[in-house]
Amino acid sequence: MLRSDVSNGRAPVREHDPAPHDPLPAPDWGEMLQLLSPDGTRHPDPVYDPWVEDVDDDALLALYEDMVVSRRFDVEAVALQRQGQLGLWPPLLGQEAAQIGSARTLRPDDFVFTSYRENGVAYCRGASPVDLVRVWRGNALAGWDPRAIGMATPQVMIGAQTLHATGYALGCVRDGVDSVAVAYFGDGATSKGDVHEAMVFAATFAAPVVFFCQNNQWAISEPVGLQAHRPLADRAPGYGIPSVRVDGNDVLAVMAATRVALDRARRGEGPTFVEAVTYRMGPHTTSDDPTRYADPEVRAQWAAKDPIVRVEQHLHARGALSEERTQEVKEKAEAFAMQMREATYGMTAPEPLTVFDHVLVEPSAELERQRSQYAAYLAMFGGEG
Repeated sequence: MLRSDVSNGRAPVREHDPAPHDPLPAPDWGEMLQLLSPDGTRHPDPVYDPWVEDVDDDALLALYEDMVVSRRFDVEAVALQRQGQLGLWPPLLGQEAAQIGSARTLRPDDFVFTSYRENGVAYCRGASPVDLVRVWRGNALAGWDPRAIGMATPQVMIGAQTLHATGYALGCVRDGVDSVAVAYFGDGATSKGDVHEAMVFAATFAAPVVFFCQNNQWAISEPVGLQAHRPLADRAPGYGIPSVRVDGNDVLAVMAATRVALDRARRGEGPTFVEAVTYRMGPHTTSDDPTRYADPEVRAQWAAKDPIVRVEQHLHARGALSEERTQEVKEKAEAFAMQMREATYGMTAPEPLTVFDHVLVEPSAELERQRSQYAAYLAMFGGEG
């Protein structure tokens, strides 16, 4: 079948026809699902290959483009913050495959709940350059209309979005639709009670939700091994939720694992936990200094597993990535980054009193009193009341 991917002007892509069985094998904690090795070699997998058999060279080129664009605008946003144009930015460098491979499996009617780092996911859902920077510029409470792109406002409270996703998924069941909610969170969030409460509810009521954990090895400056002595995917089966560990730097493997999870949810078989094992190549946010705690040798080892390079090598080996196409991708990435920069500089500050506009559905007397007092305060300095 074909589905129309309207975001970012992408051409239609084939929707995968689900297999007649659940391919999740009994978890093997010593291994991860990998279809593309770091040197670009394609590894056959009889269980997961059917889930990506439609991903031909053109489709893989599209995923490659998404990752290149995401990396470029991420680098641009960091530069904007360093230049004082953004208050903060949470880099996604190194996690492009985990975000793009999963996000491009979703339907428009699925709904995404994320933390603050999933800007690659937001790009795939249709967020514009200005959408990505409004909040970090301090100009808005949300970068986009959640209903317009099927993605909630990013959650800064660690792990809380898993509860929101589970609740939304239960609503889908009540509405009689086969839409799926996807909750993105990091390894550090698995220490929070919210995540475990969400999994209890999701398992109990067979909620159509995918718990997508990007294990980037760090919870700010604390290594994942501090709070997890076994793979994070080991936790979900205790709640009755099947799980899979996947090479988070392998865009093809991430796509296969996510498709399986989505199919289980649509068939009414409940939640799945996906642990995408990757590495945060940059700081937690631009206010962080990873050189104080990250081993440069380990970082170098992960740099050799770069998610973009492996796809590039695979496509080159197949003769599918020409110099002309490479240049086109670079130009698109550069254009998006420049739109982000121009949008940042072109933003006007919101009127001060608009801070009261969306506090309550129906303004209360107390809120109106506060608004009036603030207007009087601004008037003292010649501001508009």
